[in-house]
Amino acid sequence: MGEDKMRKEYDFTNAKLNPYIKKLRKQISIRIDMDTINFFKKQAEKTGIAYQNLMNLYLSDCAVHSKNINITWK
Repeated sequence: MGEDKMRKEYDFTNAKLNPYIKKLRKQISIRIDMDTINFFKKQAEKTGIAYQNLMNLYLSDCAVHSKNINITWK
């Protein structure tokens, strides 16, 4: 069996742009209640997915399905 070796140079002249470029993320600062963070951290332990990714997945699902926000103040 041959050994895999890194090339000294690579030719990118025929490279294609990343098709997922529109899906790139933007870092923001947001204040989130500790109870909410702890909820997602527990979900992260169960799923093996980082809690920040779970929060993003949840918010993305809300956006994709145009979920309306229903807030009831007590």
